[in-house]
Amino acid sequence: MKVLFVEPPKDIWFVMGEYLPPPYGIIQLAAYLEREVNDVEIKVLDCTAEQMDWTMLEQRVQSFNPDIVASSALATCNTYLVVRALELAKKVDPDILTIAGGQHFTATARESLETYPEIDVIVRGEGELTLTELVEAARAHSSFSQVKGISFRNKGQIKHTPPRPLIENLDDLPFPGYHFVKHLVHKYHFKASVGTDAPYALIEGSRGCQHRCTFCSQWCHWLGTWRAKSPQRIADEMAFCYNNYGSRFLWLTDDNFGFGERASQLADALIQSGVSDDLMWFTQARCDDVIQHKEVLPKLRKSGLRWILLGVENSKESTLNTFRKNLSPEDANEAVKLLQANDIFAQAMFIIGERKDTADSIASLRVYANDLDPDFVIFAVLTPFPGTELYEEAKRSGWIEDWNWAHYDMIHAIMATETMSRKNVQEELYKCYQSFYGSWQRRFRGLFSRNELKRRIYWYMTGQGIISQLKTLFEE
Repeated sequence: MKVLFVEPPKDIWFVMGEYLPPPYGIIQLAAYLEREVNDVEIKVLDCTAEQMDWTMLEQRVQSFNPDIVASSALATCNTYLVVRALELAKKVDPDILTIAGGQHFTATARESLETYPEIDVIVRGEGELTLTELVEAARAHSSFSQVKGISFRNKGQIKHTPPRPLIENLDDLPFPGYHFVKHLVHKYHFKASVGTDAPYALIEGSRGCQHRCTFCSQWCHWLGTWRAKSPQRIADEMAFCYNNYGSRFLWLTDDNFGFGERASQLADALIQSGVSDDLMWFTQARCDDVIQHKEVLPKLRKSGLRWILLGVENSKESTLNTFRKNLSPEDANEAVKLLQANDIFAQAMFIIGERKDTADSIASLRVYANDLDPDFVIFAVLTPFPGTELYEEAKRSGWIEDWNWAHYDMIHAIMATETMSRKNVQEELYKCYQSFYGSWQRRFRGLFSRNELKRRIYWYMTGQGIISQLKTLFEE
């Protein structure tokens, strides 16, 4: 039995700068499958890292001659790339079993199977155990009906098996299978921030979130639960990537990093491991968590935490309430100041395009962002991702005007507001970026900041002309 995991050829979201992340989802699945199933030959193809186009991918599929092809599906905007990769597999051999998974296909399982005949099976929700049982069933030529957590076709009918319970202890998972892409590890980098091509890795510390933001698909996908790996396990995985693959920049992918005692224990474990002096790691957090646990910030900084993304979202309390953020605009002010006081790079995320948004309210947001003055910002358009409460409301209310999944990237406006067209929203997004990064005073302070990470990013942005690229995109 041969199983091929594919990361399809795709473009990088250039707002984040020159970077190439490892295909974490499929190397995690590959590692689990390798541990649990004997006599299975596994291969991982990362087309972007290998600079492999579709013709080359077809040739590699032919040469490996797999029984099963499973495609990575990181985000809704990659939907058509996944379908194209599986269509290509079927072109090589119609008998190849093709598998899709991830949040988008979980949320649209019936619709996707009805629309894309190239997909044989959709793994819904958490994939490790489900994929393993599916591979074993395929090898034994037995019915898929006993495999929990899948949707598939059976005699022309779409079948959904019962949901699979979540894994109770995430520490039981193997380390992600970086050995499957060992020849590519040197290509995974975040040059804009690290300043070099030193390898960079992704680390998963938890799954899900205990909060219920209406625009977020994560908590829905993980069934409204939050499960965390132990601090020691996270530190061990970080040290593993550092020692075995030379990773010096680590992205802790948690949707919401848990502060408090857990964060303190992680910092202690990293410091004791001896890698913290030569390590930089990044994560995202809520503003209120930063404030409530500010006493742990110095220790986290000592452990190598250099960068935190704050979900500020908006300057209006009414909009924050609509998003169900349970935050106030004042929380962001205090959180940014605390991070900067501890020499931790403070990035803020803002969202425009909420139903009540107007040109005046977005102008006020720009003023707020400038006054807040975080080290870096990303402005995004409110996007109704399948699987979210926002999507269900928008679909029910007829707000969605663009059904091209490739545009669900938080840069393209999918919906109008009550007073603005999609084109207006798109124009406002560019104004947000131009307002913040167009300030010569801010650029100067960034280029000569005492914070090393801030200096690197601003010099990079200046050299790459990021804002000019954004303007070109928004004018398309």
